[in-house]
Amino acid sequence: MSKKRLLDLFCCAGGAGMGYRRAGFDVVGVDAKPQPRYPFEFIQADALEYVEKHGREFDAIHASPPCQGYSAMSNCRPGLSENYARLVDETRCGLTATGMPWVIENVVGAGLASSTDLFGNQGVMLCGQMFNLNLYRHRVFETSFPVIQLRHAKHLIPASKAGHWKPGTVISVCGNCAPIAVAREAMGIHWMLRDELSEAVPPAYTEYIGRQLIMALTPEPDARQEGGGEAGKRETQ
Repeated sequence: MSKKRLLDLFCCAGGAGMGYRRAGFDVVGVDAKPQPRYPFEFIQADALEYVEKHGREFDAIHASPPCQGYSAMSNCRPGLSENYARLVDETRCGLTATGMPWVIENVVGAGLASSTDLFGNQGVMLCGQMFNLNLYRHRVFETSFPVIQLRHAKHLIPASKAGHWKPGTVISVCGNCAPIAVAREAMGIHWMLRDELSEAVPPAYTEYIGRQLIMALTPEPDARQEGGGEAGKRETQ
């Protein structure tokens, strides 16, 4: 059986894409900027224009629209967040229009569903501690299919300020995320430069999402085809 193909929009240097690859997908990345360290097939293009034209050619779609306009760091400085595009709503509309299963990732505060509610919205919030990573790095994943929310344990280990990591603390991978070797180890990413790493999704997050996406894409076995049950027995006689 051939692998399912996943379209990785706003792919940057491929943190999310690597997780989906480990989950079993063939991954194709799309980004408006060159991404020389993206580890899989890469297409330089506007993500929303590309998904409108080619989204239905894939089995599933992941999108990580820019987070700067929604981040706490931008919103703590008056007027700063207004300098960044806010594309979550437009991205959701574009993905929904394809009719394909999809995932949107962004920071807390971006307006994504972080749980299943009575209105049919679905999503989860993931934290590095759920995967034994030495960081917190909360990220929300809104999905078009059900995903199991992992237990979010209370944060007991202090987090260091960006660029000022000390042993015994959880590293903050943002901005000047030094030392770079510790940041790469915490993220589970070895191929990125500092600026790429500070914007990346830990592959462990999307591997978790991707394994459930694979299950959602896999049809239930037909008992008649397997010769199981009374109906199967009658058909094979």
